[in-house]
Amino acid sequence: MREFTQVDASRRDELLSQKTPAVLRGFIRDWPAVRAGRESAAVLTEYLRRFDSGALVDAIMTPPEVEGRIHYNEALSGFNFHRNRLPLSQIAEQVLRYARFEKSPAVAAQSALVRDCLPGFTAENSLELLSAEVSPRIWLGNRITTPAHVDEWNNLACVVAGRRRFTLFPPEQIGNLYVGPLDFAPTGAPMSLVSLHAPDLNRFPKFRAALAAAQTVELAPGDVLFIPPLWWHHVESLERFNVLVNYWWHDRHGDGARADSAFEALVHGILSIRSLPPQTRAAWRSFFEQYVFGEERDLRHIPDDRLGLLGELSPQQRLALRAHLAKRLQP
Repeated sequence: MREFTQVDASRRDELLSQKTPAVLRGFIRDWPAVRAGRESAAVLTEYLRRFDSGALVDAIMTPPEVEGRIHYNEALSGFNFHRNRLPLSQIAEQVLRYARFEKSPAVAAQSALVRDCLPGFTAENSLELLSAEVSPRIWLGNRITTPAHVDEWNNLACVVAGRRRFTLFPPEQIGNLYVGPLDFAPTGAPMSLVSLHAPDLNRFPKFRAALAAAQTVELAPGDVLFIPPLWWHHVESLERFNVLVNYWWHDRHGDGARADSAFEALVHGILSIRSLPPQTRAAWRSFFEQYVFGEERDLRHIPDDRLGLLGELSPQQRLALRAHLAKRLQP
């Protein structure tokens, strides 16, 4: 895995454009939040309390016997945790109380927008690599494990307190990860059903190939990890008190417009293409290779003013196409 010890604006593209994982060692070591965490979990909790707006954030709790592994229940009819909504500082206090015990429930605040729950935090703890319009989120808890899952955004994961271990799998390993339901997942993102550290290789034999392709890295407070879009990541919070701040953002199109979510396109493809006869599916594959995935498209036979959606689209054209699609998708 690529590692950087210093990254400034001149090296930003080198870091983010290659779409392979990278570690930035000590990149946020000077954040006041990181310095507070180095003193103690209690000091960091008091630091966060300064900014707490009292807004309720999503939190989960798992029973002690699952050892913090977020997952489905045995029947895949539900999940192995309970949900709650509390102010962030109250969750931090709960984590501090549980830290006194060797075996305790696992508790975590997940994906809370910093601007809502900790206004003012970003002014003191900023990430200069990204535009200010990218809103950070905070994750706080004790020993929690999130099995391999996937996001369609770029992700910069900044470790504020506690150690975290990330195990990453390239996007092409999707067929070896035994992914659960796309529309019913514990964290909302598609998730592997395989236990990383105790895989049932009789049930999931192709997981061996995924393990061979895996990249694992352990991060300390102050470290940052770049996870490119659609890289699967298994995340372990290793301490009794852990805090992470992350930034998600979409790439932009060649014409500068922000990219749309591609997951909806996948869902539409499942609805409209998957059940077609094999020969018809193969024909559509050729269309997608030509107009979506192909790197070289010779369009010189079409006048520039007649390229339509094959050319660079204006904001007005994008809005019109979305409206057209929305109308066509109506039952």
